[in-house]
Amino acid sequence: MQKKNLEDFKDDFPLLLEAGFVAVKQLDEASARHLFNAAQLLSPESSAPRIGLGYIALNKLEVKEATEIFTEITEDEPENHLAMTFLGICYLLTKAKRSQGEKMIKKIIEETSDETIVNLGSIALQWAEKDLKKLKSPFVK
Repeated sequence: MQKKNLEDFKDDFPLLLEAGFVAVKQLDEASARHLFNAAQLLSPESSAPRIGLGYIALNKLEVKEATEIFTEITEDEPENHLAMTFLGICYLLTKAKRSQGEKMIKKIIEETSDETIVNLGSIALQWAEKDLKKLKSPFVK
């Protein structure tokens, strides 16, 4: 039997990412983390696995951790509209930065041609308008 190395699994990168997001949706954090970490090993230059890890934190409302991850990604890749949108959502959940988050998401919606990101940003803004502004106490100060 031939010994395998990481290069032999490069083609599995998209599958690992997709499986990681499925695991997040199924609330299987441990599997999602393993899948995103494996994807990161296969493609260390890709921000997609880090977005996955930030998405886990955001789903758990660990806003500080998610903000740190998405900030890191956007500093490395200022044109990464998905990471910017998630960072904007983190700001929406932080009362002191809510206005900044709204502006950021509106700007991304104007700049991107990616329908998925436009939809995500639009839904986040609607949610902020409808629900977050009514809250008396913020998730994060």
